Formats: sequence, structure tokens, C-alpha cells
Amino acid sequence: MSLEAELTWNFNTVFTQKPCAPPARHATAAAPERTHDRPSSMPNDLDPVDADSSPALPEAIPDHDGLLAARQSAVHAVLRHCATLAIDGPDAPAFLQGQLSNDVKALTPEKCQYTSYNTPKGRMLANFVLWQAGPESFRALLPAELAAGVAQRLRMFVLRSKVAIAEPGDARAAIGVGGPAAETVLANALGVAPPVFGVAAAGNATILALPGPRFIVVAPTAAIDEIGDRLGRHARPVGFAVWRWLTIDAGVPVVTAATQDQFVLQMANWDVLGGVSFHKGCYPGQEIVARTRYLGRLKERLYALHADVAAAPGTRLYGSVFGDQPCGTVVNAAPSPEGGWALLAVAQIAAAAARDLRLGAADGARLEHRALPYAIPAPPEPRR
Repeated sequence: MSLEAELTWNFNTVFTQKPCAPPARHATAAAPERTHDRPSSMPNDLDPVDADSSPALPEAIPDHDGLLAARQSAVHAVLRHCATLAIDGPDAPAFLQGQLSNDVKALTPEKCQYTSYNTPKGRMLANFVLWQAGPESFRALLPAELAAGVAQRLRMFVLRSKVAIAEPGDARAAIGVGGPAAETVLANALGVAPPVFGVAAAGNATILALPGPRFIVVAPTAAIDEIGDRLGRHARPVGFAVWRWLTIDAGVPVVTAATQDQFVLQMANWDVLGGVSFHKGCYPGQEIVARTRYLGRLKERLYALHADVAAAPGTRLYGSVFGDQPCGTVVNAAPSPEGGWALLAVAQIAAAAARDLRLGAADGARLEHRALPYAIPAPPEPRR
């Protein structure tokens, strides 16, 4: 078995990393369109995934009033499905710079960033928002079902570095605030609303601003109820499914257990969203990511879609161009304010161009395209 094949979520395997090198001019890119094979699953107690079963459907009863408020005014939701990782120590900046896709050196106490943690094959194991809590302290907010596994894998590469990676716990919690009036709500409730990718303090809480507009308030768990009460005077409280729709509406994919280790980051538009630096040094998967950008022809991208039936992450897509062969994967899904379900899905560009994508089977429900809130650049011609 090759070394790369052993680099899975099986934590009994011995991991090593090879030094990466800049892409050779005449090299050919690895074929990123063939990255949908299901990875070895990572143990978790929050949302177990059975590799032999169909993806479990999310919430079946939509909160219509909450979705309408999210589209027209503002809502807030306790992000119980998210967890915060703490990475601390004198070597934390250099350590994270060598592990994550974005430029950690560009962070300041007033700035957060999207980033990802990838396999040596360039596939995303997790993508998340990262911010600096102090000169030698960083925090990452990511799906709770992935947090312990990401922390464990990161520790495997600490070696002699002076870095401590804390287990996700319940000491801190997060509230999401989103919708057209979210900025006004934050300013009225907490006195501050930072610009996009900005970070601000409000007492013992940290406020992160993300595209949407969306804001995340991270605070000690003991303070969450009081913060929720203050936000509730200006915004409607909703469940996590509405927050998921806000994230989908912003065109931001979130890798979960159902889609882990399946996409090179460009497939998920992570490059368009600013989640990667092409000017920093080595990190796991950097060579594949660079080759895809400079030497290869990208054949898959992330699309916004709408379904009349319920959908779930991990569900395969089909299209007339590919016949009975799957040509895409649902990344995220949530009930939509317009009825039906809003989806983000990675699909073959050729299949998406035919405008005949189907959900779950070649004769499945037809999917309608929706506009993303950002432009996707045309793929460059591969160098020869």
C-alpha cells in the first residue's frame, strides 16, 4: 500500500509527510475530478455515518417564519453543531502556517480568515474560520463532528514544536447572527459589528464577521443565554437549519463527515472565497492544489442548486452528459424560504453546463440552478 493510501482517518496508522516542491513546468495535474470515493469514516458520536446506508436527511419540517426572517431581516441561532479548537504556544503561528491552506501570517487580532486542512492528496478534511486570540493563540470554529478528529490529527505533527491543541469542550459556545439587518442587530445588541472578515471584542465575547452578511459570536458558555436574550430583542431566534440556509445562500460550503476527503479545495470554490494562499510555503496537499491552479484543467466546481425534494450531504448527482455515472455530490442542503431545498453541490462543469442535473439517480428529481453571490473565474488553459 502506498503511503498516501495509508493517510486516512485511521489513527492507528503511522503518518509521515514528504517535503513539497513547486510544481514542475511539464508535470500534469492529478485528476481532481476523481475525488469522490468515500473516505474511511472518522468515529464520532454526534452524527454517525453508515457507509452502507443512504445519507440521512436533515430536518424535515422547515421553519418557514424563521427562513422568511433570515431572508428579509435578521435571525440568531445557537450553533450547537459547531465547536472551537484552541491552538496555543510559542510555535503555534509557524505550526499552523505549515498545516493549513491559508496564510496564517496574514492574521491580526482584528482579522479572521477562511482556511482548510487537507490530506497530502489535496482533499479537504475540514474547512473553517480561523482567528488570532493572542500573539501565540489561535482559534478555529468548525463542525463539532469533525473537531476531535482534526485536533487528534494535528497533534500527530506537533513533534517537538511548543504547541498545545486543546480538545473541543463546552467551556465556550457560539451564536450565529445573519440576514440583511444582521449588522444593525449586532450594533444595537452588542455595540459593535466588524466588517467582513473582521474581528471585534464585546466584553468577554469575540465577534467574527463573515460574508452573507453573517456574524458569529463566540463567548463563554455561561454568557450565551444572556447574549441570546440581548440579540432576541432585535432578531428572531431560529434553529441551526436556518443558519445552514444562510451559509448556503452565501455560497460557502462546509465539509462534514459525509463529504470529508472528497474535494480538492478549488472544486468547492474555496479559492474564490479566499480560503487558500498561493504565495505561502508548504502545507499538506499544497502541490496538488498548486498543480490544479497552474498546470491542470479544473473539471469540477461548486454550484448553487434548488430541489423540490429533501436532500442530504453526500447524495450523488447525475446528468445526461454522464448517463448512469454520477457526476457530482451534494455538499450542504437546507430548507429554502422559497420552498423546497437549497443545495450547494460540487459537479462536473460539463454536466452543470447542460442544465440537466438530477438528484440521487439518473431519473431523480431535476435540480434548478441558482446564482452564486460571487463570480467563478474561467479555468485557465493547462500549461504544456
